[in-house]
Amino acid sequence: MSKPVVLIAEELSPATVEALGPDFDVVNVDGTDRPALLAALATADAILVRSATKVDAEAIAAAPNLKVIARAGVGLDNVDIKAATTAGVMVVNAPTSNIISAAELTVGHILSLARHIPAAHNALAQGQWKRSKYTGVEIYEKTVGIIGLGRIGALITARMQAFGTNVVAYDPYVTSARAQQLGVTLLTLDELLAQSDFITIHMPKTPETTGMISDAQLALMKPTAFIVNVARGGLIDEDALYRALSTNVIAGAGLDVFVSEPPKDEKLLALENVVVTPHLGASTDEAQEKAGVSVAKSVRLALSGELVPDAVNVAGGIIDPYVRPGIPLLEKLGQVFSGLASSPVTSVDVTVRGELANYDVSVLKLAALKGIFTNVVSETVSYVNAPLLAEQRGVTVRLITDPVSEEYRNILTLTGALADGTQISVSGTLTGTKQIEKIVEINGYDVEVPIAEHLLVMIYDDRPGIVAVYGKEFGDASINIAGMQIARTTAGGKALSVLTIDSPAPESLLERVRVAIDADVLTEIDVTA
Repeated sequence: MSKPVVLIAEELSPATVEALGPDFDVVNVDGTDRPALLAALATADAILVRSATKVDAEAIAAAPNLKVIARAGVGLDNVDIKAATTAGVMVVNAPTSNIISAAELTVGHILSLARHIPAAHNALAQGQWKRSKYTGVEIYEKTVGIIGLGRIGALITARMQAFGTNVVAYDPYVTSARAQQLGVTLLTLDELLAQSDFITIHMPKTPETTGMISDAQLALMKPTAFIVNVARGGLIDEDALYRALSTNVIAGAGLDVFVSEPPKDEKLLALENVVVTPHLGASTDEAQEKAGVSVAKSVRLALSGELVPDAVNVAGGIIDPYVRPGIPLLEKLGQVFSGLASSPVTSVDVTVRGELANYDVSVLKLAALKGIFTNVVSETVSYVNAPLLAEQRGVTVRLITDPVSEEYRNILTLTGALADGTQISVSGTLTGTKQIEKIVEINGYDVEVPIAEHLLVMIYDDRPGIVAVYGKEFGDASINIAGMQIARTTAGGKALSVLTIDSPAPESLLERVRVAIDADVLTEIDVTA
């Protein structure tokens, strides 16, 4: 079999290619050469880009085999996420690769503003010795206001506290407990603007945050205060900032990002009280390498059909370690579920009971759908296209959580309605210190069977001698029964038997057993890891 093709459209570090490993054919193309890009996409299973390559609807349409678009960085302005999702293509980035670099650059801007480092350098480089002109201020015991107390905001907090500053923050989504843990005082935005000596912004760019710092907000700041933006261009209204700086409403600003890049209006850049850098937040050797290696690992996961935590168009996001073991369990339960289905599935309920219900378990619904469709459709099923496959087939899906689980710490259940009017269910759990995956219920019958690669499920009238009949049939066919459990509701009623076998059973053998025991149901289910 040919190896999957990974297309690298921009220069990436050798460590990125090394992280991909030997399992792929790596092809290089200049992503800015549009005809060459579209031609190369024809055979690509994955594409790795930075910011220069446009992966739009046209590019995605030119790539019939494409499964994942990987952006070696944080921003995704050059990727059409909607078109990718519609096509069932996963989009991944490296959201944490540059956070240290961005935090350090922010500190650099604050220090540069406080001590006039760039202006003093330029003057001295021109032979001008102006010590008195560039008298600065200490950072010690000043108040630093952080707008957006996320991962970068938290890193800056720790670094500025090391300078002996008082850190305050505005973030409507951060709890007081989290702020207390960081040693930060939460304020309203207006309070932060009025009290801070240095302000730095670390918010996502949305319609609500675009231009969030404009004339009214700048007017609230101290005339001795400085503001820094290393996050997204447009969070600060650039025209308002120019007015505030040119009329000494505030003392200065540090900018790494702009509305247009490169900036079209140079009047802001020409001011003496502005420190500017050309979008260098992620421009360190370490950040570039971390970004490349991170997305290379994501590509490996995506092309093997595994969950990718950094996929931006897959619900789930960062997954709690306590939830993770449930993902492969539900995938396998999904395969058992579809194996039990005698007609098309019309609806599925994914029910999570127990301690897991207190966590974000949205990813478990995706895992269930991936498992259900894995052995049903001809195409490769991923965490991106599984919900699309359900939607295309008219399958309604619900996620239900209940913190109460009477028999097990946690129990995961798939319940579904079929087109022929019947209902099926399968439940599983993880037991013991080794977290062994077990099936604990099938169609209302209580069992406890470790999940194996080959399972047989039989339902028949409970009567003496049945086990001997099918035991002999499998023995004569040299198929070893590794495990078995029988459950029944009443003596003499219907019995359910679950067998784990060491090798697949041919259909002719299953038919002989079906006839010999007069089984209502006899299904072999192959479960892939």
